Amino acid sequence: MNAADQAIGLEVATKIAAVVNLFKSHFPDARADLKPWANDPDTRNLVDPDSIDIGFHLPGWSRLFQSRSILVQIRFYEDPLAGSRRVIGIEAAGFTHLGEQWRLSTIENWQFVGKTQPVEEIQEKLKQFCRQIFELFNSPD
Repeated sequence: MNAADQAIGLEVATKIAAVVNLFKSHFPDARADLKPWANDPDTRNLVDPDSIDIGFHLPGWSRLFQSRSILVQIRFYEDPLAGSRRVIGIEAAGFTHLGEQWRLSTIENWQFVGKTQPVEEIQEKLKQFCRQIFELFNSPD
């Protein structure tokens, strides 16, 4: 779900802003998009209500990223018994005008897959960014 739609309380809005700042600390040229999904019925049917989705756009196609835009989906699990919400995984995908070029999932083995992949330095920075998201959302307040 678009990050802008999920920012309904001060705590969540602050954490979304922190995610944007974390990404920009690694990749200062990126521009954040808190509404990466179109607001049409077909798209709304595909959107995961238990995620926060943020797009990041680079100034142009990047050889280092092998993409132009990166979509980050932070997936949550709501535990009704404990009354808590925890990050269970992060999906990041790089896109060009040709569509998805690569994908990183923290669900299994944190490997990049796809037609092309970012250079090693960018891969490591993206993995560090994902670790920081887990710390941000899952650390006890």
